[in-house]
Amino acid sequence: MLPINYRHLIAFIAVSRQGSFTQAAAHLHVTQSTLTATIKQLESQTGIQLLDRTTRRVHLTQAGERFFPVAERLVSDFDAALSDLKASALQQQGSVSLAASASVVSTLLPNVIAQYRQDFPNVAMTIIEEGASGIESGVDDNRADFGIGSNHSNQPTLHYTPLIKDQYGVVLPQDHPILDQNPTLINPSDITSFPQIFLTKDNGIRLQLDEYLQQWPTISKRAAVEATTPATLASLIKSGMGVSILPALAASTSAFTELTFVPLDQPDMYRELCLITRRGRSLSPAGEELMRRVIELLKDITLPPGVEKAAHLLI
Repeated sequence: MLPINYRHLIAFIAVSRQGSFTQAAAHLHVTQSTLTATIKQLESQTGIQLLDRTTRRVHLTQAGERFFPVAERLVSDFDAALSDLKASALQQQGSVSLAASASVVSTLLPNVIAQYRQDFPNVAMTIIEEGASGIESGVDDNRADFGIGSNHSNQPTLHYTPLIKDQYGVVLPQDHPILDQNPTLINPSDITSFPQIFLTKDNGIRLQLDEYLQQWPTISKRAAVEATTPATLASLIKSGMGVSILPALAASTSAFTELTFVPLDQPDMYRELCLITRRGRSLSPAGEELMRRVIELLKDITLPPGVEKAAHLLI
């Protein structure tokens, strides 16, 4: 037996409204014989007569009267769902979410986000500002369509595509004595005599930095103050409490405008920021479009000193 489908419901509704097979067939642009066969299939599947045929007009049976509003609702719900899918495909509605650090959001994404909102004003957008582990978990548990962050824990459910290499450097007040010789690079051992200000250990930058600085233990031991956010850390440096080591992108945010960033002469001290997606999950049209625009932006944008594009972005 053939299952009842959309075609059967449309045929039943048309005949019920028109009260005539001839008029309903013309309305649906099918032959009368095809329409009659469709109604017979519907009645065969339901096991009950839905229409009374007379020489002049077709009438609903009691069963047909009960079924008619149900059929209308089913068709209406299906049409509405289909319209929603089409609207989402055309990005006339829907939603998209992106997880990234505050430094990525503030330095790399404002223009692409603004342009996307202008082109697709009916798509709801959510920007989730998180640290490295939060970005990964946001993508992994579907709170974010995709993320931009470090490969913090190499989750097997996630796919990491390198985007940029973010060199570590020293952040200092503009009048710091180290800058008297206008250095283009600084060795970590050159700042061991100065108080250090670091982010707290729950921050992905700090965790990676501690691994790098194991060869300079005096730096870690001389940590004078710890800050929970880069903005607070910048304020402490401006007040003259010490210097800090940060990735170039983090040090290029507005909080650091009155400070100086000098890269370390250790080329292997960097963080790699990746495009993070969930393996085996397709993005919505809105997610695909935003991700495409982010990648195109990174190909064209001039990055801050100390930040390099991944090889595939240079092609």
